[in-house]
Amino acid sequence: MATTAQRMLSALVVLAATSGSFTAYAFAEEQPFRRTITLAATGTIKTTPDKVEISTGVTSEAPTARAALDQNTEAMSQVVEALKGDGIEPKDIQTSNFSVTPVYDQRKEGRAPVLVAYRVTNAVRIILSDTGKLGDILDKVVTLGSNEVGSIEFGVSEPEALKDEARKIAMRNAIANAKLYAEAAGVELGRVLTVSEEEGGFIPRYAAAPAAMEMAKSVPIEAGTTTVEVRLRVTWELN
Repeated sequence: MATTAQRMLSALVVLAATSGSFTAYAFAEEQPFRRTITLAATGTIKTTPDKVEISTGVTSEAPTARAALDQNTEAMSQVVEALKGDGIEPKDIQTSNFSVTPVYDQRKEGRAPVLVAYRVTNAVRIILSDTGKLGDILDKVVTLGSNEVGSIEFGVSEPEALKDEARKIAMRNAIANAKLYAEAAGVELGRVLTVSEEEGGFIPRYAAAPAAMEMAKSVPIEAGTTTVEVRLRVTWELN
């Protein structure tokens, strides 16, 4: 049988638990409904590119893998040396692909393919800090044996400063739109509750690489403009 002290202790525990429930309920009841508005906005900066990245390389074929590799190495060495001779630093020349693959002659149905050659491909990724030299660089590497010209990507060296300006523009656009909606709804825009930056950033500009057989002196390629974009999502309290 429980003692008087045990019964009193149990009663206090129940009272404390019940009081806590009442307190939590009362606190929830005291919280006013908060009206909010959430809008997304974009800030965009267009600028002239100050760098360009290009992919170029040499593909060679020969009856043996050794012969194909020797031909490829000779041509690619000339290409790389010419790039360095034009002032491109070694850190801005990076091998992006190297492969040796057999080439088969696909015979008629029912007969096995026949090995006829080996193909060696060596490609590099080049960063040019002077976009005005791009035409001459393309002409030179093709003249020296490069028969693969891949993507041409224009960009900016330091996009963060431009992103900061784009952030300011995005925030101004968001505020202007929020004020417009609040006025139309007959309410007042209150304090900012949250600001989040959505996926965005630097949008590179790509140019089509001209075919190797069309290369000529001073290949005409225009840098155009590059875009830096920031997207924000902002939530305000409504008064």
